[in-house]
Amino acid sequence: GGYVIHLSAGVAGFVAAAVIGPRLQRDREIDAPNNVAMVAVGAGLLWLGWNGFNGGDPYASNMSAAAAVLNTNLCTAVALLVWIAWDYLTGRKPSLIGTVNGMIVGLVAITPAAGYVNGWGAIAMGVIASTIVYFALNYLSRLRPFRNVDDTLGVIYTHGFAGLAGGLLVGVFADPQMALFYKTSKHGLVAGGAVAGLVHGNATLLKWQFFAALFVICWTGLITFLILKLVGLFIPLRMSEKNMEIGDVAEHGHEVYPSDVPSLGYPNGIPGVTGGAAEPPVPAAPSTA
Repeated sequence: GGYVIHLSAGVAGFVAAAVIGPRLQRDREIDAPNNVAMVAVGAGLLWLGWNGFNGGDPYASNMSAAAAVLNTNLCTAVALLVWIAWDYLTGRKPSLIGTVNGMIVGLVAITPAAGYVNGWGAIAMGVIASTIVYFALNYLSRLRPFRNVDDTLGVIYTHGFAGLAGGLLVGVFADPQMALFYKTSKHGLVAGGAVAGLVHGNATLLKWQFFAALFVICWTGLITFLILKLVGLFIPLRMSEKNMEIGDVAEHGHEVYPSDVPSLGYPNGIPGVTGGAAEPPVPAAPSTA
């Protein structure tokens, strides 16, 4: 899951954002979330559902599934707390959006490792992955090519970097006592195969995890680029500048939040938000019926 789902999604999203192009500058400058309360609800649903995502992988109600669920929650909780800690240590104010980012990083990072690492490994992965992605999102994003690509939701960081970190850390923390699987022998398939990481004296897994990551990055980036270019020959991938200026009305025929659009809700601007002396909307005349 760390590679085939999250690393590939991060790379594909980044390539798509680069090919399609950025939003309008005015939209890029507005960094306010739309509905923080719903973000909290969605985050809770995501965390809860991820237990089934990772715990259901063995297709059985066994110790491997139980370990996967436990490790999922351990890594996620630690990654969330580490993100908040870095906000404090770097002089920022901890926020719900940042907390959810830390949560997502933990969920993504543990996905490839949930059934293969022990509890201490899951905790270590939460610390390492959250730290890597935190600094990538806040500092690496200022450098080329990242600053030139309008990756609106930061998918390359919370999914791409987190998935890459999780996949590589499997090669570091995989515990041979955690998961047994079937292997091939002269007698056919027999139980007893195990996976060991670097901390357990085996560097081979880390090497192959590294090569697998390179393959996924190159393959996903190339194929995504080709698909977008092919589709772009028949269907425009980018709205016209005029339609982007208009917004939702151009695409859907109405605005989700009319009060945010001066020409619809507040002709003189949103009270208390826009610059200058914005006047409140004129109340409707009372009915005489």
